[in-house]
Amino acid sequence: MKFLFDLFPVLLFFVMFKWGEGHVDAAQSLAAQTMSGLVSGGIVTAAQAPILLATAVAIVASFAQIGYLLLRKRKVDGMLWVSLGIIGLLGTATIYFHNDTFIKWKPTVLYWVFAVSLCVSQVLFKKNLIRSAMEEQIHLPDPVWQRLGLAWTIFFFSMGFINLFVAFVLFKSNTAAWVNFKLFGGVGLFFAFVVGQSVYLSKYVEDSA
Repeated sequence: MKFLFDLFPVLLFFVMFKWGEGHVDAAQSLAAQTMSGLVSGGIVTAAQAPILLATAVAIVASFAQIGYLLLRKRKVDGMLWVSLGIIGLLGTATIYFHNDTFIKWKPTVLYWVFAVSLCVSQVLFKKNLIRSAMEEQIHLPDPVWQRLGLAWTIFFFSMGFINLFVAFVLFKSNTAAWVNFKLFGGVGLFFAFVVGQSVYLSKYVEDSA
């Protein structure tokens, strides 16, 4: 459930983009009514409407996500605050300049922030953030925790580069294809990494049982 909650803005981004893509006139009309005062020049074209609406919905969803947790007096993960800041900044730039380049950079910036945080925490502060997050659920030898932290750091750096390749090389002129990858490709790679990690850790769990 937590994974779906964290994925909430991404899911709404995808749904709104697909709706706008399939209802071009309605999307342009809605974008013109709600965002004409937010975009440079005040004009939203039919081609721009789906990505601008999707971006606006993702921004609102991110604020709502954190607002819900605060109202319930629950802890807000640092990841959510970072994600809110990035979507707020790059999403606003996307809408104002009506340019999808900014929102396409969002996943990469988020991945690289995670990677740098893991790396800096380990190197400068001698703190393994992966260990801090998982130690209550699983007990592992110190060298395994170090390898796990390195693996997550490499994964996040790699995901950032993959997103740039998909957005600006593989599907340079196809925003719809990038949106599909953002949800299905990104989530698929994440699950594949987690499954691989689980297989690797299984022998240590069995040894400690």
